Amino acid sequence: MPVSPVRLNHAVLFVTDLARAERFYTQLFGMEVVAREPRANASFLRLPRSGNHHDLGLFGVGDTAPPKVRGAVGLYHLAWQLDTIEELAEARRTLEEAGAYTGQSSHGATKSVYGVDPDGNEFELMWMLPRQHWGEYANTAPVEPLELDDELRRWSGVPTAGRITETNPDEDNQ
Repeated sequence: MPVSPVRLNHAVLFVTDLARAERFYTQLFGMEVVAREPRANASFLRLPRSGNHHDLGLFGVGDTAPPKVRGAVGLYHLAWQLDTIEELAEARRTLEEAGAYTGQSSHGATKSVYGVDPDGNEFELMWMLPRQHWGEYANTAPVEPLELDDELRRWSGVPTAGRITETNPDEDNQ
């Protein structure tokens, strides 16, 4: 019988400078440090709208650790879902101002902006179309240019993040 998780609860990253990583995630994402474990040089952070104990664990390994190598085996990036397309546009502005923005794309059913933390850990901030509008994208994940202004005009005011754990997603927005 397969294991059937509901969702990914949290991620844990190795970072060179724990204090610097804490500042990055608390300032850019508004995360709160909910626990510290000095014996492990670790911090646990929670997103403002999260129901989790923590969403991100950070373990400081020091600046002698080898740098993250893009394309090597291991984690490519983390993805956090936003509730509205307006939040995605604001996230892009915030990342640009922080010098952390690396790009954007449309994956059909999801619209994404990308960034990188001070240790080179990549992340995605994404907004998902209402499920009944996935259409041809229900079983595909293209990588296409994101025309964020067009998406803002089309999807303004449409929240979707609160709908992801409902038992019958086909009833969304009916």
